[in-house]
Amino acid sequence: MKKIFTLLLSYFVGCAYLHGEVKTMESVDLSRYLGQWYEIALLPNRFQKKCIEGAIAKYSFLNDGLIKVINSCKTRKGDSQATGVAWVVDHETNAKLKVSFVPLARYFQWFGGDYWILYVDPDYQFAVVGDPSRKYLWLLARNPSVSEEVYHKFLTVASENAFDTKKIVRVRP
Repeated sequence: MKKIFTLLLSYFVGCAYLHGEVKTMESVDLSRYLGQWYEIALLPNRFQKKCIEGAIAKYSFLNDGLIKVINSCKTRKGDSQATGVAWVVDHETNAKLKVSFVPLARYFQWFGGDYWILYVDPDYQFAVVGDPSRKYLWLLARNPSVSEEVYHKFLTVASENAFDTKKIVRVRP
């Protein structure tokens, strides 16, 4: 049993070393980042399985400095919406946040998923968001579609951060 544990630990440490750390933006102006974003592409995940099109994220400041998050999409049964909060965990860059949809998360920030802003263009028109485990990745844009040049930039950022680009799915607007 000890040998199996040692082998598994070595494997995961080795993977982290080979891939390096996921790199975020050096600085994010959250007031420019807030607003409405359309999902253009993503690594499929369990909590968006029912979404078939039209995923939108809306971000706005709350009075206490937290960020209100409203995610919506169309499902086979109609519209779906989830409301949560986000908070900054790296105040030097504002690029590393936590997001939670757990009730009372606004008051008790214990449970939150990583939301790292890996890239945002200078005009804040598209962004690449992921997490350090490389399980989650999104291309977000201010418009429901992007040019091939922008999509290629997304794939480049994902690849440079060792995300599995073969699994990325482009979504219908």
